[in-house]
Amino acid sequence: MKLALDRYAYLDSPLHRWQQGYKLIGLLSLIFAFAFVQNIWLLPIMVTITGILFILSEIPVSFLMTRLRYPSWFILAVIILLPFVSGETPLVQWGYVAIKEEGCWQALLVSVRFFCILTVSLVLFGTAPFLNSIKAMRSLGLPRVIVDMTLLSYRYLEELGEMLTTMQRAMKLRGFQPKKMTRRNLKVFSQLTGSILIRSYERSLRIYQAMILRGYGSQVNAEGKKQFNFSQSDRHSLVATLITSIAALFLVILQILLPSF
Repeated sequence: MKLALDRYAYLDSPLHRWQQGYKLIGLLSLIFAFAFVQNIWLLPIMVTITGILFILSEIPVSFLMTRLRYPSWFILAVIILLPFVSGETPLVQWGYVAIKEEGCWQALLVSVRFFCILTVSLVLFGTAPFLNSIKAMRSLGLPRVIVDMTLLSYRYLEELGEMLTTMQRAMKLRGFQPKKMTRRNLKVFSQLTGSILIRSYERSLRIYQAMILRGYGSQVNAEGKKQFNFSQSDRHSLVATLITSIAALFLVILQILLPSF
């Protein structure tokens, strides 16, 4: 399980030169504006903005596809069910089962917003080292506990993935066939899930105890907030933040003014 969100942080694109603190402000405003959109006529604008940002980031398309693959499974069920359960105007009907027009538009809206938000998030965290993102969050005033939990989650999620891979490999070597959905396999999967939860809890407890022994929580490092200095901004970062903030505000105003579809 390789996250490596900052695998291409070494590139020299315009978004890589954008200071991470200002980038957080600009792109997070876009993400919130995307989540606010409910009108399907604004979807082409969202896709255009997302496409421009992704092209400017110079991140490979293959990297985007691999990062969107697993999250897409969580929203696929919603997209499939919406045309059948949402709305009143049937497009196609087979007996009691009908595909409704409003549900199809809702499925389109959910899928486009999902793609745009995840793509902008990947651009946000993929165009700078993850540690710089953590420092920028702290400089923006995010509570220290949340910042530390974010860093630790990112750091050890990959290790838990490696642990899961090792356990699955050991099960296959013992003759386990995961593709067969039998009662015995479901029991094995539940035992595997329980084992991962217990091991992750034990690992987190050991990490916390080690941090306490090293003085974590005793004093807040006064210099930690100064690791990212907003006063050392450049014109490029200021202009980029201004443009993205205006685009986000423009989307919100259009959503308020245009009639809902």
